[in-house]
Amino acid sequence: MDSTMRMCASCRRYMPRSSYSANQFSKGTGESRCAGCVHGPRVDAPLTGEVDSGRYNHSCDAYVPGHELDHPFADGAFRWVAKGSYTSGSREGQACVVKWFKTGAVFEEDYFTLDIKAVNKALEIVNRFNLLHIVNKPVKVNVPAVWRVYEAFGKWAGQRILCEPFIQNYQKFNSNTGWNDDSKAWGEVMQALSHFSYHVTGGQFVLCDLQGGIYQHKAVLSDPVILSRNRDYGVTDLGPDGISSFFSQHCCNNYCRSSWAKPMNPVQIFRPVPGTTMMRHGVPTRRSQPMETFY
Repeated sequence: MDSTMRMCASCRRYMPRSSYSANQFSKGTGESRCAGCVHGPRVDAPLTGEVDSGRYNHSCDAYVPGHELDHPFADGAFRWVAKGSYTSGSREGQACVVKWFKTGAVFEEDYFTLDIKAVNKALEIVNRFNLLHIVNKPVKVNVPAVWRVYEAFGKWAGQRILCEPFIQNYQKFNSNTGWNDDSKAWGEVMQALSHFSYHVTGGQFVLCDLQGGIYQHKAVLSDPVILSRNRDYGVTDLGPDGISSFFSQHCCNNYCRSSWAKPMNPVQIFRPVPGTTMMRHGVPTRRSQPMETFY
């Protein structure tokens, strides 16, 4: 891990040496500016309205057949995914997916509140990446909305769901533990996007767990994960250990730029696996007796 920390002269964030270019770090305390400030506006302002890198529902209603709800095409450890179609707006008639959580799923509240937060951060980063024109097709991010099931749907009535446009030819490019499939060009592009996310945020975040589909004119991602220094993004945010593990498996490719910052001497802490790894925040156990007592 980085042994030297310094406050950025512009944004006043206290960050490791790897968040600065060699030129900026050589300027000394009080003068050095982090990579995020040198290369443009910080990407931590809240989004307002739709952005170019987003792929939105453009609808407020969808229909999911009962057999899809009873037999969803994706059945994970804690949530289901079913396919439906939009019934309003400019996407009327097009396919969508809905995601909902199994009864008693311990991750439910984290996901409904933090899925959207992670997507917003991903949109900010992807917007900046697209401006570099590293590839001739833009990267888009599915933007889910929290909807409720109509009362007419019996046992599902009133349940909250996430709805977003359907993605064809779904594939996974990397995970939040450092696993990656760079056997094809788009896999390399996604690794470069993850590397860029660290650089452009001054080493504070890594956008990863990149998965989705490749279309003729764009690539579309869904369910991105944000790794953060403070573990602000829920159960899939593995924090500084996750950032270190990710870069321990990353090898720069033709789409990365040599000027992009990366952690010094990253260490593998999590085993690289294709699936999404989750980790709850720990709560210290309170002592039930005063110190130095036996009973």
